Amino acid sequence: MSLPVEVVEPDGLGAVATVGVFAQGGPGDDTPALLRGAADVAGLPDALDPALCARDGFRAKVGQVLRLPGDISHRVLVLGLGPSGPPREDAWRRAAAAFVRAAGEGGDAALVVPEGAPGSALAEGAALAAYRFDAYRTKPSPGSPDRVLLVASPSAAAELRPAVARGLAAAEAVSFARDLVNTPASDLNPTDFATRVAEYLDGRPGVGVEVWDESRIEAERLGGLRTVARGSVQPPRVVRATYTPTGDRGSVPHVVLVGKGITFDSGGLSLKTADGMMTMKTDMTGAAIVMAVVSACGALEVPVKVTALAMVTENMPGPDAVKPGDVFRARNGSTIEVLNTDAEGRLVLADGLSLAAELEPDAIIDVATLTGAQVVALGRSIGALFGSDQRLKDRLQEVGDAAGEPLWQMPLPEEYADHIDSEIADMKNMGRAGEAGSIAAAMLLSRFVGESPWAHLDIAGPSRVAEPSGYLSKGGTAFGARTLLEFLRTGATADPA
Repeated sequence: MSLPVEVVEPDGLGAVATVGVFAQGGPGDDTPALLRGAADVAGLPDALDPALCARDGFRAKVGQVLRLPGDISHRVLVLGLGPSGPPREDAWRRAAAAFVRAAGEGGDAALVVPEGAPGSALAEGAALAAYRFDAYRTKPSPGSPDRVLLVASPSAAAELRPAVARGLAAAEAVSFARDLVNTPASDLNPTDFATRVAEYLDGRPGVGVEVWDESRIEAERLGGLRTVARGSVQPPRVVRATYTPTGDRGSVPHVVLVGKGITFDSGGLSLKTADGMMTMKTDMTGAAIVMAVVSACGALEVPVKVTALAMVTENMPGPDAVKPGDVFRARNGSTIEVLNTDAEGRLVLADGLSLAAELEPDAIIDVATLTGAQVVALGRSIGALFGSDQRLKDRLQEVGDAAGEPLWQMPLPEEYADHIDSEIADMKNMGRAGEAGSIAAAMLLSRFVGESPWAHLDIAGPSRVAEPSGYLSKGGTAFGARTLLEFLRTGATADPA
């Protein structure tokens, strides 16, 4: 169950176990300054003690926490927001997460909110920091507060409540995606994935969902998906979810999201190492993200028509597995020579992007844990952003920065097009050894998007973390989900609504 986050005014606060207040660092070595806001809670000091800050090394860095001594009925935690000046949106999110982690288990925890603080970021940070995946534990992980109360003045409270509701809706969607990603592969084969998603989306406002079985997949000529699925005893699935805004909105933009859904990736006959397979239950992160995004569109009153396509299969080395050197025909008629069966994500996405292009939408965005080369280039905190439309890329990068999901724009140089030239087919599924691997993958995808503006998010690095930090819990992160939700909520335009 997600962490309740509620907005209260000071006179409705009641008894709390922990109170948090924000601070920002001063110039030079000055003692950080408290941000009190119009709301107040008994027991908060007028200023921080310089000696205490110096002793504990507290400089109000984002995510830093200082516990104040005292004999009042509740603990007081001071939360860093970074240097003086308007804090970045993600600083509020990370500070709220730090508060939840430091507040401990049980009881109510109250966060004193200054005027102008973004309620959606505070709610997201608090709720996501409380996320736990305990489905397989006999003893649950250490818990969080029973409830987080955002204490605000009457005028600020009225504005905070709808923003908090948006943040909680986004956090719920992210938590659903994380649950899917963290589930062991034998308990989440393609059929299981489709069933869980269909059940989760059922009854949500404006949302429809259909599942394509192997017969429909064959009828739709999805050669890439069928080729990758050949080595597994588990049949592939396509989950097609749609969201239509309610009310008379006239003509609205249409965005198609496509997610890579390899529920387990052994590498096929180009077998991965044992270590390389350990986290491959997470190779369906893109599919989980696009389905989670659709689930929250109604709650966020997204003013955009959305179609989401999850291309779901296992990649296994079974008796009928695709062999290096085989050639198949994708949905759009193009032929691809498969030289590395572990470069399978681009094959299933080729079909998904072909389906997307046929809808002639205003934008196509695909999300995938696609290449190890992305990790080499950008590490595990920044996603790679490719695309055909500069305004679309700029807007996604802007929204990603605000969401704390940074994206770095990568090139698609035409002089690299011959990296995927095949001797016997229209293209091959790998580039030159040791060169521009993420670019070669994106170059292949670009041949299936038609004329629609297109963006590709390669999130192989930031899709999971090895240790909890801030609002990220160990395991799947669902990196990119909140970026896409905010992009859609603001109208999927080059400029925010």
